[in-house]
Amino acid sequence: MIRLLSLAALLLLWQIGAYFSDPRRLPGPLLVFEAIYEEAISGALFFNLAITLARVAAAFALAMSLGAAIGYLMGRNRLADRLLDPWLIALLNLPALVVIVLAYVWAGLTEVAAIGAVALNKLPNAVVVVREGARALDPQLEDMAQVFRFSRAARLKHLVLPQLAPYLAAATRSGLSLVWKIVLIVELLGRSNGVGFEINMAFQLFDMKLLLAYALPFIALMLCVENFLVQPIERHVSRWRRGVARPRDRG
Repeated sequence: MIRLLSLAALLLLWQIGAYFSDPRRLPGPLLVFEAIYEEAISGALFFNLAITLARVAAAFALAMSLGAAIGYLMGRNRLADRLLDPWLIALLNLPALVVIVLAYVWAGLTEVAAIGAVALNKLPNAVVVVREGARALDPQLEDMAQVFRFSRAARLKHLVLPQLAPYLAAATRSGLSLVWKIVLIVELLGRSNGVGFEINMAFQLFDMKLLLAYALPFIALMLCVENFLVQPIERHVSRWRRGVARPRDRG
């Protein structure tokens, strides 16, 4: 209920601002919703949203898989941590725009360059979070696994992954919000479709109505993924920690 009231207040402020502003600079909600409807009826809106979502999924999966592997290696191996830490610091401080431009210059205006640039920008975030999780693994559980002669697969499944799950969830949540934004920049600079491309076209035409008609559904899609996918997964993987904490609280 509170969220609906907050949304209603936002729409009201938007309408008030549009009333006192030039419609070419700030069109009202009804004009924007009309543009959204027209783009949806033509199919262009859903096509571009799907293209952008596919790029987000591909870049995110690539960055998380590589980032989790590298982060775990750095967290468990001191030599690897020392060798790779300067590279990690460099990637953390390298501007996303530089990575995107270099990817397009070196690999061309291709889909591989676009997805690779987004994944490379997300990669250090995943590495840092997973590395901290690997450092925090319980050594007593590791000793128990050795005593009972767990196989590597069993150790990974029953000991490592449950302990890393909250860190992986945190990396997912923070990284996904980063990927959403960088994908738009990638599309704006070098792709011929997607939400970022359409926003760039609207900007060049100074068509604020069309710009908002693509920006708002994109934001709505992002919020849906966050609320109905990421947050439930995060709560699910953190259940075992709450279960362990309760007996201690009672003690």
